[in-house]
Amino acid sequence: MAKGGGLAQRGTLSEATKPDVIAIAMSPGRRHITKPVCEMTYGLRREGIQTSVLVLESGTGVPESYPVGSRGYGPTFGLNEKELDQIARHKIAVLHLGNVRSHVIFKTKEILAQVDIPAVIVAQCPMDFEDFAKEGIRTRAVMPPHAKIQTLGTVVDLVTGVTRGATCTRFKLNTLAKTLNKHLAEISAKEAKESEKAAQKVGRKAT
Repeated sequence: MAKGGGLAQRGTLSEATKPDVIAIAMSPGRRHITKPVCEMTYGLRREGIQTSVLVLESGTGVPESYPVGSRGYGPTFGLNEKELDQIARHKIAVLHLGNVRSHVIFKTKEILAQVDIPAVIVAQCPMDFEDFAKEGIRTRAVMPPHAKIQTLGTVVDLVTGVTRGATCTRFKLNTLAKTLNKHLAEISAKEAKESEKAAQKVGRKAT
């Protein structure tokens, strides 16, 4: 996989020093512009949030799981093994996957079905946790019935009103930064607690 530099191109990765956040963008093209993701990444890094950027190799179209009657004959959305491995190395993902609600939901499911990672969805169109749960996607606020859960990962927050191809406002950047800082703090606290438990367990064995 190529390393990103300058303009975002499909199949490129720009890694942060520390693998905290990974922002995932669709493949660039005539209709799908990665500009919001580039701006969000720059804004997050300026706020001190270590953020990698992954522009998907096959990020346009819809996944195979999309309803057949509505799929059409365009490209198929999907991820390769390298992309899945890169996503899995991070603590939390930011997904910017278009503006059509159903496309965003099914692309999110395609990613989170293969990677156990918390995700923040960034989109232009209004949506809520229930929209994702209805399609078998785990969410922080609404869970699908146990038998209908289809993902490993979980949607933990939504930031809507981010217009595709337009400058991301300072308000939305601040909202995203606060959201990520909150979840990263929770993740760090959980990791510290687990490390403490593991250390106590080792200590008991030693005595």
